[in-house]
Amino acid sequence: MRILQLIDSLEAGGAERMALNYANALGDALGFSALVATRKEGALLAQIDPKVTYLFLNKKKVFDCRALWRLRSFVLQQSITHIHAHSTSFFTAFLLKICCPSLKLIWHYHYGDNKAISNKRIFIFKALIPFFSGVISVNQNLKNWIEKQLKSKNVIYLPNFICITKEECKTVLKGIDGKRILLLANLRPDKNHFLLLEVARLLKASHPDWTFHLVGKDFDDDYSQAIKHKIKEFQLENQVFLYGSRTDINGILRQSAIGILTSVSEGLPVALLEYGRQPLPVVVTAVGELPSIINNGVNGSLVPSNDAGSFCQALIVLISDPLVRNTMALALEQTVVEDYASKGVLQKYLQWLAQL
Repeated sequence: MRILQLIDSLEAGGAERMALNYANALGDALGFSALVATRKEGALLAQIDPKVTYLFLNKKKVFDCRALWRLRSFVLQQSITHIHAHSTSFFTAFLLKICCPSLKLIWHYHYGDNKAISNKRIFIFKALIPFFSGVISVNQNLKNWIEKQLKSKNVIYLPNFICITKEECKTVLKGIDGKRILLLANLRPDKNHFLLLEVARLLKASHPDWTFHLVGKDFDDDYSQAIKHKIKEFQLENQVFLYGSRTDINGILRQSAIGILTSVSEGLPVALLEYGRQPLPVVVTAVGELPSIINNGVNGSLVPSNDAGSFCQALIVLISDPLVRNTMALALEQTVVEDYASKGVLQKYLQWLAQL
């Protein structure tokens, strides 16, 4: 098998990280791996392994014949057999299939909240699914939804995994060492940064020396502006800091004491796996696949979505007891190493591809 990972950009998001992780890991496992970014490059470009064959299409519109022809030529030149399309790149994969009927298409659906999918998008999914040999979901509930709603038979749930990369630490976090709370998440509504701000306002009253650090792409949109407005409204300028997209995640993790996720919806967030590999103790909302990973009180704290009071109390428990923090962090590290290591996931992935 000669597998190409297809992704629309190389910005530092969850789907983008997984496209990169698969590409890098398959380069070691198979001796060949390819990665194509269709629309935009980004921070993850520097983390592509030298063994991975890479192409940037610079696609400008939905039907970009020049970009599609370049992709077709690349696929034929590299003797690609499988296209692993991540998230929205599935449409480019479909167009390529029309040009190269012998290709096997795989769609990796990363979005965790199937309830928010519009009827128009569901119609498009149903129309294109027959052209794909199989679908990978990011949690078990989504797998069931794809089988039921999209009538796809070859669906598999594969957990996300992380690859350890060497990187130079350039980011210096503000605040006091040992008292930093980290959120790794792009500034998108499903990540619910407003819950973090409510929690920060509550925590400021009892633990003003603890600070929150938001690392993720700032799209400079209405959501981003609303976050910045709330920081000023709540007078949190000395408690909440935004850093934008960063590539030196390992260095940022080493400067942090607690990892959090405040999402209203999730698949299987790569950020949680990165917290575990540090390791960091975590407080996360009970959405997506998170309740299947976090054993509340053992390897992390699990709280209801949008419940600032419960979230704050869970943080105070960790803040108040360093021993609890250390115990939970080590337990999460064990969970990640045992259940979300790349070797086991890749083995299952390659076996599944061989059977399609």
